[in-house]
Amino acid sequence: MRIYKILNNNAVIVKDGGVEKIAIGPGIAFNKQRNDVINPKKIEKLFVMEENEKLQQLLKRIPEEHFLISETIISYAEKQMDTKLSEHIHIQLTDHISFAIERIKEGIHLRNKLLNEIKILYKKEFTIGLWAIDYIKQHLQIEMDENEAAFIALHLHTAKQKGTDLKDAIRQTTIIQDMVKTIKSLVQIDVQEDDLAYHRLITHLRYALARTNKYEIRTLDDEITEMIQKKLPFANHCAHVLAKNVAEKYDIHFSEQELAYITLHIERLRKK
Repeated sequence: MRIYKILNNNAVIVKDGGVEKIAIGPGIAFNKQRNDVINPKKIEKLFVMEENEKLQQLLKRIPEEHFLISETIISYAEKQMDTKLSEHIHIQLTDHISFAIERIKEGIHLRNKLLNEIKILYKKEFTIGLWAIDYIKQHLQIEMDENEAAFIALHLHTAKQKGTDLKDAIRQTTIIQDMVKTIKSLVQIDVQEDDLAYHRLITHLRYALARTNKYEIRTLDDEITEMIQKKLPFANHCAHVLAKNVAEKYDIHFSEQELAYITLHIERLRKK
């Protein structure tokens, strides 16, 4: 395997069987030139990327240590989640982390409006995000808070979901946040963010949204749905107000069976 192009000391483009691939490893290109043979033992990652040119442009404008930090975080995330992340993560997360580092150096801190929802919906990714900001602190002495961990979590979530991009994840999380605000205003109770009933509600809303565009087996029959509607009139009213708002704002429509489930979650929240 020979070097086709050097990106930096730790990343090169190689030709493997006539296919251009990106090889990553500490010092992989040190004292190397084009057409030099790569030591396979130095290769930590080898992948084909459709966006080679974008990665090259990114590596030209960010410090090399930012790239290494991002790659370490990606490797850690793949190990913790036991999955291979999309190749796009190498550009998207690296760009985000580099920009965040430079922004924080200038004293600019962003608030993640979806922080509470991300903590619950993407718990594993958020935990990795916390590990990531601690890793950055250890290596660059830069303090990042939970807001940055949540941004990283969103990138990781979208990278592990096939066919999902960051905009889709943000839109879904924003809709859930909006739905929770509607429920809180209707029920008028002080909901604790660490409350199990609150966690269950948000998790259910996530899967309810995912089900709106799919044909799935109905787990509630009409009789049970009607019973829930009659026994829990206020919670059911809240669920229908919620559904109306979501339909008007986002053109998303819930079935009566789905609303019955949401009714149960709202009632559980009221009791708490």
